[in-house]
Amino acid sequence: MSILKRPIITEKATKIGETLHQYGFIVDRSANKIQIRQAVEKMYNVTVENVNTLSYYNKIKVKQTTKGIAVGGKGAFKKAVVKLKKGETIDFYSSI
Repeated sequence: MSILKRPIITEKATKIGETLHQYGFIVDRSANKIQIRQAVEKMYNVTVENVNTLSYYNKIKVKQTTKGIAVGGKGAFKKAVVKLKKGETIDFYSSI
């Protein structure tokens, strides 16, 4: 089981990565900050200064349709924002 599931690649995350050297990842819900730091340092060969985590919980949505009531939602996940040492970057597009 990998701690890092996928990087967050959006316009906002890319802009923050370029200016503030902070990168976002979707991580395993049971991972702590120390494990996230070690996984990023090992995978990308960079030095991590700081790790912030955010936990998002299930969101259930109910919609009335002509066929009846439709129930769905989004699953829970954990996001980590990692700040790197000044001068270091992560290139997510190099392996494409």
